[in-house]
Amino acid sequence: MKVIREIKTNELNKLLELYTHLHELGVPENTEHLEKTWNTICNDENHHIIVSEIEGKIVSSCVCVIIPNLTRNIRPYAFIENVVTHTDYRGKGYATACLNYAKEIAQKADCYKMMLLTGSKNDKTLDFYKKSGYNSEYKTAFIQWL
Repeated sequence: MKVIREIKTNELNKLLELYTHLHELGVPENTEHLEKTWNTICNDENHHIIVSEIEGKIVSSCVCVIIPNLTRNIRPYAFIENVVTHTDYRGKGYATACLNYAKEIAQKADCYKMMLLTGSKNDKTLDFYKKSGYNSEYKTAFIQWL
């Protein structure tokens, strides 16, 4: 049975393991910095980590951050990041379900838009985002790595 929900505070290790299917080379060492960052995320009402769970296993996830804004009639916007599905579960709608849940969060927060960036040039990945309602026609993204 598929369950779409926000992550629980005791599921950090499950999430970090899933992130190895994104671009991480391994699970980071459990340090004070990791714990502090996790606590900051968990205590931020605007930071949502959405997961798709199958039989107790987290198989897909995305992050949705609601960003307060002073333009667009003082309406916030949502930023989507870290969209990932375990390689064994891809193509089954789990990431789509996570993105749809994120959209519900953004709508409840009265966001005027949702944005995401992808480093992928893979047509299958880009088509997935287009089918999920995103487009690359209206904005140009620039990144400065620090």
